[in-house]
Amino acid sequence: MQKSTIIIFIILTSISLSVRAQQADTAKDEKFSCHFQTTVITQYKPGFQAKYTSTNSLSPKEETQSTITSTLYAGAKLWKGATVFLNPEISGGSGLSSTLGIADATNGEAFRVGSTEPTIYLARLFFQQVFALDKNTIHQSSDFNQLQSYVPTKYFAVTVGKVGVADYFDDNTYSHDPRTQFLSWGLMDNGAWDYPANTRGYTPSVVLEYVTPKNELRYAISLVPLVANGQDMNWNISKANSSSLEFTHRYSLNGKDGAVRLLSYLTTTDMGNYNESIALDPTAPDITATRTYGRTKYGFGLNAEQAITKDAGIFARASWNDGNNETWAFTEIDHSVSAGISVVGNSWKRAGDNVGLATVASGISRPHRTYLKDGGTGFMLGDGNLNYSLESLTEFYYSAEVVKNSIYLSGAYQFILNPGYNKDRGPVNVFSIRVHARI
Repeated sequence: MQKSTIIIFIILTSISLSVRAQQADTAKDEKFSCHFQTTVITQYKPGFQAKYTSTNSLSPKEETQSTITSTLYAGAKLWKGATVFLNPEISGGSGLSSTLGIADATNGEAFRVGSTEPTIYLARLFFQQVFALDKNTIHQSSDFNQLQSYVPTKYFAVTVGKVGVADYFDDNTYSHDPRTQFLSWGLMDNGAWDYPANTRGYTPSVVLEYVTPKNELRYAISLVPLVANGQDMNWNISKANSSSLEFTHRYSLNGKDGAVRLLSYLTTTDMGNYNESIALDPTAPDITATRTYGRTKYGFGLNAEQAITKDAGIFARASWNDGNNETWAFTEIDHSVSAGISVVGNSWKRAGDNVGLATVASGISRPHRTYLKDGGTGFMLGDGNLNYSLESLTEFYYSAEVVKNSIYLSGAYQFILNPGYNKDRGPVNVFSIRVHARI
């Protein structure tokens, strides 16, 4: 990336932080909002045993890789209930083995892009209109893409623009943000939800929300990439699009908050079909040779969270998709189950610290596994052969608050069995250090 674009980004960030610093903390309604985050993650993987290695395999050699993302969150109030937000972002670096060979990939901040050079791009640009459905309000603090104000407790909202669909769906208090919580892709979201996004995780969408204190209903229609895991989006929405629908119910159990979310999705585009590609060439199937419009992928997800004490909470997710056509945007998982626990450090007098332990087990459909065994490749997996078993990943992390509400240092360990669903490879150990700063 050219130095000039980096300098421009730094200048814009500095201006935003200056504006933010001049805002009164006691203000009850913001007209403008500026925040900033940067996250650096370094991962180390010792060598491991593998009977064979191919183009899309996790390298069995010792390896160290790092990623960095920096995001500016700028927002403005337009009129009552209307806001607009702009998020330029810069990212660089690489996941382990270019984020290949593990379906439950180990770094949620790693993108599958060709170049590792830092690149600046527009992450989000969207307009939101909120329509109050009653007169009751609650105070909302200033945060990323959120203005400090009084907001209705019951409302209907319309969001239009370039967004991260996972910002609205499959949320979970204890596991959803790899910048502060669990790092693995299989833990930050439902793995079998092939959620619409470009390579970096964003897509033009229309999001409709109906929210009450106990129940929430969301629907989104989004663009999908021109090619699987592509950066450019397909604007032929009549032939290529993805719909996401989710219902959330919030409740209290013995005075402790909990929530259950039911998710469904349907994607249609010119996907390739596993069985057809095998029939065309059983010795070296190529999924791209069978792509045609009209193909679909659909699936469902369950997402639950429950506080068990004032400092600790547990979560669980389960998801499934039909697995007949190729994965298009997220990761090569057709069914997955995960669970974990997260604890805040009040009991050891570290209120800003957080510790978590979770595990995920994932699998793929029979056509998908036959395709990989016969030598086929997807955009993440393909060892040239496959001795199939469920892939499992267990992650432990500790996040320490270094500067109050601003800088956090985390250490994490991940243990992976059967990477890429292959019993002939692994186990794999991954050690991570993460620095996250926010204003």
